[in-house]
Amino acid sequence: MTHPTAIPASSQSLRAGALGTPAIVFLVTSAAAPMAAIAGSGSLAMLLGNGAGAAGAYVLAALCLIVFSVGYTAMARHVPEAGGFFSFTLRAAGRVPAGATAYLAFVGYNALQIGIYGLFGAACEMLVTAETGLALPWWVYSVIALPVVGALGYRQIDVSAKVLGVLVLLEFIVVGFLDLVIVGKGGPAGAFTLAPLAPEYVMGGSLAIALLFAFSTFVGFEATTIYSEEAKNPETTIPRATYLSVLLIGVFYAFTALCMINGGGLGNIGNVLGGMNDPTDFLFVLGNDYLGPSFTRLMRVLFVTSVFASLLAFHNNVARYAFVLARHRLLPEALYRTHAAHQSPHLGSLLQSAIGAVVLLAFILAGAHPILALFSWLINTGTLAIVAAMTVTSFAIALFFSRRQDGNRMTTVVLPVIAGLVLAIIGGLAALRFDILVGTGGLLAVVLPLLVLVTAAVGALIGARR
Repeated sequence: MTHPTAIPASSQSLRAGALGTPAIVFLVTSAAAPMAAIAGSGSLAMLLGNGAGAAGAYVLAALCLIVFSVGYTAMARHVPEAGGFFSFTLRAAGRVPAGATAYLAFVGYNALQIGIYGLFGAACEMLVTAETGLALPWWVYSVIALPVVGALGYRQIDVSAKVLGVLVLLEFIVVGFLDLVIVGKGGPAGAFTLAPLAPEYVMGGSLAIALLFAFSTFVGFEATTIYSEEAKNPETTIPRATYLSVLLIGVFYAFTALCMINGGGLGNIGNVLGGMNDPTDFLFVLGNDYLGPSFTRLMRVLFVTSVFASLLAFHNNVARYAFVLARHRLLPEALYRTHAAHQSPHLGSLLQSAIGAVVLLAFILAGAHPILALFSWLINTGTLAIVAAMTVTSFAIALFFSRRQDGNRMTTVVLPVIAGLVLAIIGGLAALRFDILVGTGGLLAVVLPLLVLVTAAVGALIGARR
């Protein structure tokens, strides 16, 4: 590995010891955008997937990620670098698969981050218009958010962690309160039931589609290792934060989905969602029904902050990926530099902001819909890219430990292979049913998955040549 010689060593270090376990957990859960994810993907998993069994799909997705985490956290002890999937694959399998993984992750996280600007703009437009009557186009809010996110990402990481911590905590409190009210009232039937977790519900309808939507809400899970160079005691902090993040997000998603199903009526959930103009509004309808319009107004405000938190979290992910990829010469080496005062990957942050500005401007000039185009196309393409990167990483981890004599073969080889196979199936199903994910068929549903393959091929080629 060759480092740029013109840059002082002091400008090549991230801010070590800045993040404890709670801060990293907040960074990961904010990328998952709990309220936005359950309001959006959760409702769609019920409508298009397995109906009342969607809560079980979240349980299965969480179990899959826990299996993945076993090998992932074991590998983290051997690779204390902020490159996540890329760094693990590089150590285990060499530069060609690592190059593919690097570009899948870098492009995937960029697509996710930029796509969320569409959701943010649309959510702000709806909220401001409803509350004040001021009718500004969605992109005004997105354009305002972009430099704010960039400024926070430019600064030291604990500033972002504090902002995200407050926003995510409020989300959990508000949605958790609604959940408890639904549990207490029992929904239309008058009695809360765990029946949606039974096999006949979970396996009903299209479990595959429900799993795709459920799994998409966990994207950003890799961030525990992306912050390894900035973590306090990374040997213990990273594994602890990884398991806590998966369990916290998984339990929250599954329980809230269970409450939503009970709140709408176990035997009537399909009709309720099918009769709505916007199924992603289901959570807010429940808030209004069970707690009134004032509470729903608070939920809509927190929905906006939830999306903003996700924007900032993914921005930080991309900036750190750019920093590490430049360190390994997979991106221009000038990006391998940290800010003298903040010790943040400030140039990576600026690069992400610039990419976001260009793509956002292109969608604005094209007159594209913020949800049906910008959000839907980029989010699902980014998710597919991250699932592909996780698949390669799983097999790379198994390869790494298969060559070593230490460790338990079941946890370090067998479980990563199982995780890799499950992830490959999920990715394959996503590619085959991409028309459902993006809400449109035709050429677009073919081209977007192909772009993921092209990204991997370009990354592998660059990895081989560098």
